[in-house]
Amino acid sequence: MRGLAAPLIKLIVFAVVTVLATGVLAATIANVGGGGGTKFHAIFSDVTSLNKGDDIRIAGVRVGQVEEISVFDERQARVTFSLEERDWLPAGATATIRFRNLVGQRYIALGQGEGAQGEKITGGDTIPIERTKPAVNLTTLFDGFRPLFQTLSADDVNKLSFQIIQVFQGEAGTIDDLVRSTASLTNTIADKDRVIGAVIDNLNTVLATIDQRDEQLDSLLVNTQALVSGLSADRATVGSAVASMAGLTDAVSDVLEPTRPSIAQSITALEQVTSNLNANRDEVDRVLETLPVKLDKLGRVASSGSWFQYYLCGIDIIAGPGSVPYLNLPTGLPTVNQPIYTNAAKRCSQEGMQELQGR
Repeated sequence: MRGLAAPLIKLIVFAVVTVLATGVLAATIANVGGGGGTKFHAIFSDVTSLNKGDDIRIAGVRVGQVEEISVFDERQARVTFSLEERDWLPAGATATIRFRNLVGQRYIALGQGEGAQGEKITGGDTIPIERTKPAVNLTTLFDGFRPLFQTLSADDVNKLSFQIIQVFQGEAGTIDDLVRSTASLTNTIADKDRVIGAVIDNLNTVLATIDQRDEQLDSLLVNTQALVSGLSADRATVGSAVASMAGLTDAVSDVLEPTRPSIAQSITALEQVTSNLNANRDEVDRVLETLPVKLDKLGRVASSGSWFQYYLCGIDIIAGPGSVPYLNLPTGLPTVNQPIYTNAAKRCSQEGMQELQGR
């Protein structure tokens, strides 16, 4: 039991503090007050959304609360309110219902009015309907601004709405300020009119293109569905392939890790090689130009087979009386020179031979 005493005490203290805090919060939200003080009455034509416990304020300072709301003369409302630490009001006192916030909460603002100086009304007296004002009808007011609100962001709507309420209930600003704010917002929207128009035009073009290619789009969706279904059916294989790919990357990393210094040195040396090639680019160009001819010659020399390593430019049959350059034929026969084959290649000409010898 001793072990449970300390936690039990802490639990009880926590519960009491929680209940008290909840009560204070509930009283604050519900505008619950003490209900004491001097009571007065006021006649209004409309007290919509005004509730018992709402604030009574003078110059923005809370001085009391609404105690009771009842019907008066079948078409008006009678509000009974109490004032703390005050048992009188000026004889010309006015009462106006104003908005406390955009949620809809209201309060009654008391003013001095235009009565004679020094005259007072005391507890139990009534402020007549001629010196009271109901709250602004937000439904009618905001319906007129609905087209504008539909084009604004939520933050802009809240800001403009609160300013409208303040203007029409006389708390702050003027009609000129309201019009200026409204004009600024509408100008901002107008500045973006070209962008909005371009977006709509482009969207129309996109939709028209999609409409023209609806068959291709339908085929694309069907094929995509087939692809996704195939991947889903082979998800085990895909998963194992991904795992194998991970193993492959690890193996490649293990192979490249020891060779990394050599690769770095090769890259460094490659820079030096390219610098040397660039410095001797004329010589490199000359070598590359003559390399095919030299490789061709080297190939012919290196090859072997049942042939003569000669380039045939032509064959002539020459028959004559017989001398050293010719065939040893019987004397008295006429000289005959009969070309059998002639190659027209450039290298078989005099200029071509000189060019080859120059190389």
